[in-house]
Amino acid sequence: MGRSRVRRGKRARRTPAARGLNRPRAAAESPDGPPRGQHEAPSPTSHVSLSESDIPSSESTELPVDWSIKTRLLFTSSQPFTWADHLKAQEEAQGVIQHCRATEITLPQSLQDPRLSTELRCAFQQSLIYWLHPAFPWLSLFPRIGADRKIAGKTSPWSNDETLQHILMSDWSVSFTSLYNLLKTKLCPYFYVCTYQFTILFRAAGLAGNDVITALMSPTTRGIREAMKNEGIEFSLPLIKENGHEKKKASGTSLGHAERKEKHEVQMDHRPESVVLVKGTNTFTLLNFLINCKSLIATSGPQAGLPPTLLSPIAFRGATMQMLKARSVNVKTQALSGYKDQFSLEIKGPIMPHSLHSITMLLKSSQSGSFSAGLYTHEPTVVFNICPSVDKVLNKETIREELANCGLHPKTLDQLSQTPILGKSSLRNVEMSDYIYNWRS
Repeated sequence: MGRSRVRRGKRARRTPAARGLNRPRAAAESPDGPPRGQHEAPSPTSHVSLSESDIPSSESTELPVDWSIKTRLLFTSSQPFTWADHLKAQEEAQGVIQHCRATEITLPQSLQDPRLSTELRCAFQQSLIYWLHPAFPWLSLFPRIGADRKIAGKTSPWSNDETLQHILMSDWSVSFTSLYNLLKTKLCPYFYVCTYQFTILFRAAGLAGNDVITALMSPTTRGIREAMKNEGIEFSLPLIKENGHEKKKASGTSLGHAERKEKHEVQMDHRPESVVLVKGTNTFTLLNFLINCKSLIATSGPQAGLPPTLLSPIAFRGATMQMLKARSVNVKTQALSGYKDQFSLEIKGPIMPHSLHSITMLLKSSQSGSFSAGLYTHEPTVVFNICPSVDKVLNKETIREELANCGLHPKTLDQLSQTPILGKSSLRNVEMSDYIYNWRS
């Protein structure tokens, strides 16, 4: 993985500590270990993932774009996060209004006293908002893959009621179509469709280095890929090399080739390597396919009859406004000279790429350019960081102009328009020192 270029200047001047010499690694000594001062927390890499082992850290004034969904962020700092607690009613209301109006908030590089900054607290509230469909207060609708145990035992009146299932699915189809239309007109930057079997990331033209709408779907099976082909949906398998099994010619009959191809396709089923890329007008065909796809909804088990979860940065028809959960904790950690204060901020929920960027922008100001973070990833979405084929280099100013009304801060939009570089990994640990990021995947 290449080293990112660092902006040089007085503020970006790196000390030995900023370069990673004679200091602990970002938020953890080991990529598999918990963030410092939080030994009771589970490891962000405790699950099997696509991450390449011991990838060297990189430094930059900006983080690379990470298209995976995070389930938890744990920030630590030598300065308190008390400014994030107990927002006043007016600050909460202002944050909601700023989100709905896509108000661009730019804070100074460093805040003298974050606790007294109403602008910071309102912007923090603004960064925690996301939109969800469907919404049932007694059910956690993310994640959906592997969520049967969490949902089991919860009330689901639709599970044995076909009429109610039809109503829910009809309502879901309207919301899904609304989101796609917003994406097509560049009023929505991206959104996720989370089913009990797979997740799909739809991205607007201009994001991730593509000049057309793209959809990444993972994991897939041979059955659903065949069904997509039968519907006329053109797609590619980005992680399957052209000179791989599928392109090998059988030494004997075509039957031998077909058998080898079938075996290979079944072997990659349910695995990240089965990720499918759909581009351009084929994404609209995919939309119609999904609306009519019977295997989209579980027919048995705790998720029976429950439509997929739609997650979006912006409002859409039938969506419910939701809030990421945030809380600050102050702990004492042992040091050579005794004990010292260690402050942490925990954020939970389906944390999408724009939220991660917005929150880190705020912390850059509130923590005077110095903090660490442990990032906990929803593993099935790590594969969304692969770099699809880029047809041409896009002009940053053109992207800013065309997606100006998509609801994102211009700096966040700049980040999401980058060509992905994380590949089969995702951000796991991040440290900012003297306004310079050091990250590990």
